[in-house]
Formats: sequence, structure tokens, C-alpha cells
Amino acid sequence: MQPFTAQVGQRVSIRMHDPAGGYRDILGVLESENTVRKKDGTVVLFDPSQIALWKVVLPRD
Repeated sequence: MQPFTAQVGQRVSIRMHDPAGGYRDILGVLESENTVRKKDGTVVLFDPSQIALWKVVLPRD
């Protein structure tokens, strides 16, 4: 399961499988099907095949 083009521009939470075991989370605005811009402005590139779960979340006020 991975985000699609329709979710680009929306705020998302993505839980990734961590290669070292466990999970890690990415929260920010989806910029493409494999990049998220975090609130500090950094862009995170991720491998969509490593997504465990994801969802669209409400925008920050």
C-alpha cells in the first residue's frame, strides 16, 4: 500500500519498515509518491515498497 498522486499536497503520516528492525515514522506534506516535506522544510525520500501503513492527516492549524 502506498500514497498515490491524488494525495500529493496533503499532510500524511507514513510508517516505514526500518531495515534494522522495527518501524520509523515520517510526518509531513506529500510532495510526490516518494517524497515528504517535513515541517522544518527538509525533504525525506523514501522507498514506497517499505511502507507498512500510511494515512492522510488533518492539516495543522
